[in-house]
Amino acid sequence: MTSPQTQQKPLLELSFADLQQWVSEQNQPPYRAKQLHQWLYQKGARSLNDITVFPKKWRENSLDTPIGRSTIHHRSIAPDATRKYLLKLADDSLIETVGIPSKKRLTVCVSSQVGCPMACDFCATGKGGYTRNLKAYEIVDQVLTVQEDFQRRVSNVVFMGMGEPLLNLEEVVKAVKSLNQDVGIGARSLTISTVGLPGKIRQLADYKLQVTFAVSLHASNQKLREQLIPSAKHYTLSQLLDDCREYIEITGRRVSFEYILLAGTNDLPEHAIELAQQLRGFQSHVNLIPYNPIDEADYQRPSDRRIETFQSLLQEHHIAVSVRYSRGLEANAACGQLRTNVEKLTMNN
Repeated sequence: MTSPQTQQKPLLELSFADLQQWVSEQNQPPYRAKQLHQWLYQKGARSLNDITVFPKKWRENSLDTPIGRSTIHHRSIAPDATRKYLLKLADDSLIETVGIPSKKRLTVCVSSQVGCPMACDFCATGKGGYTRNLKAYEIVDQVLTVQEDFQRRVSNVVFMGMGEPLLNLEEVVKAVKSLNQDVGIGARSLTISTVGLPGKIRQLADYKLQVTFAVSLHASNQKLREQLIPSAKHYTLSQLLDDCREYIEITGRRVSFEYILLAGTNDLPEHAIELAQQLRGFQSHVNLIPYNPIDEADYQRPSDRRIETFQSLLQEHHIAVSVRYSRGLEANAACGQLRTNVEKLTMNN
């Protein structure tokens, strides 16, 4: 019999110590816990029946034991081989996950919430509203799903999908530790991205994780940031940058800044110079991201010349900068786009 503490939890939600206890409660020898852990995280088992090293009778008697895996509701594949997934969770919620392959890496962009409450003006996810936080195992499952679909080990994970990770900090930290310890992805190959929330950056810093930390600025001054990010009214750009400096002091790790370039809005030469002044003295790196247009917003992607000028101006002011061109533009690349478009299609049929 399973104990009340573990009987309702999916196996992916249990620690290794909990798995050992669960195996013991099933009257199985202790070594089964190690086998179970391997099949969950390395082989991507979706049910106990998949674990062929287990006794057949035990598997048959435990078919109703939840593992915690999602199902692929929809998948788009771009010409550059990027795969974007709409995953259906146990409660029928839909979330987006992206697998981005290269010769040396397979990167997964994971969601941390169903929807997002931040309501950024340019974001498809923000336009769709917020439902709930994801549990740590639902985040880990996204990586396992991409790994299974590509038949290739995931090397990097970025928390840049649907949701604001620092609004779900406890579960995000659990997921980071599981991806590192259970799945075997190096901590420095994990990136947590945030738009910034009062007190939350300090909380993240106190965990002393060896992850990459990225902050979404998207504006070079307070007025512009308030236009793009509603929460900026209660958490100013200067406060955010002060918290980033404190993060660097506590962790000894640099901060990456994300800056989505919106044509005619935040991509002018004066914005580049202003941004450079804001980041003077920072141990940081700026990722410029040309915008992926969505139907729900009027913003457009800048020209290549405007992007190059912005980058050059930052470099002239001694700011470390690179341009991150989005992969999979033909596969609803903007965050939230796939879910929105699939839901529209479903409603129209």
